[in-house]
Order: sequence, then structure tokens, then C-alpha cells
Amino acid sequence: MFEIESKNQDEITIITKNTTIKFDINSSSINAGLAVGKITGPGEFEIGEVTIRGIATESGKTIYNIEIGGVHVGIIGGIEENLDDIVADILCTSSIRAIREIEPKLIVSMGNVDTMVSELKLTARTEKKLKIKNLDSLPTTKEVVVLN
Repeated sequence: MFEIESKNQDEITIITKNTTIKFDINSSSINAGLAVGKITGPGEFEIGEVTIRGIATESGKTIYNIEIGGVHVGIIGGIEENLDDIVADILCTSSIRAIREIEPKLIVSMGNVDTMVSELKLTARTEKKLKIKNLDSLPTTKEVVVLN
């Protein structure tokens, strides 16, 4: 089980039983409270039970493909590059194009949710935290969640 939180549209925090990891799309950084400090840029990392693959984009930003207990989470913000490299059951984005190409089960809005739900013809619900038990607990139809 893990939780997803977001305090602003450029950051996503993933919380597991033993680890809290903050992903910042603007600075292409990961903050997990490690002794080495923040991790920046692309690469492959394991932090606790979380496997992270940071993928470099042509514009110099980093997008993230994460796996936790069999659930794949993509964190891309508004970036629309290297979408073929992302596999996601849950996609944290503001890009309608990315949602259409990746086809996640659950979307965590990181931007203008009104445009997103009207263009995709979906409804949105608001949560403080998104709690994920396992892959089977994800919705069977596509949903948009706004975290605040």
C-alpha cells in the first residue's frame, strides 16, 4: 500500500510504510531524505520498496517511471516528450496528449483539470491523499483525481 500527495502542481509525493519520496518536475529532482541529498536528473534508483527510472527528455527535463508493489506510476507533469518510455497504471500529468497515448487507469491532475475533464469527457474527484492498496484496487474505468 502507498499514498500519493501533491501540495502544488509541480510536485508529487509518494509515501510508503518506510519511505517518503518527493518528485519535483520543475527541478527534475527527487528528495527522499537521503544522506546524499537530492537526486537530480535521469537514472535508475531503488529507494526502499520503490523502483524509480528517471528518463531524460529532449528538453533536458526528467520524467519518472515508478514501480511500487506491481503498480506503475508515471510522473511527467506537462512534459510531452519520451511518452513511449512511460508505462503507467497511474499517471501524474497535465497533458491530455499523454493521457491519450499512455492510457492510464487513474490520472492525477497536475494542471488545469477543467480542460482535462472536458476534452477527455471524464469527471474529476478531489482528495487530500490518494491511497492505493494494489493493482486490483485501481478503478476499472478511467478516472481523474485532483489532490489538494
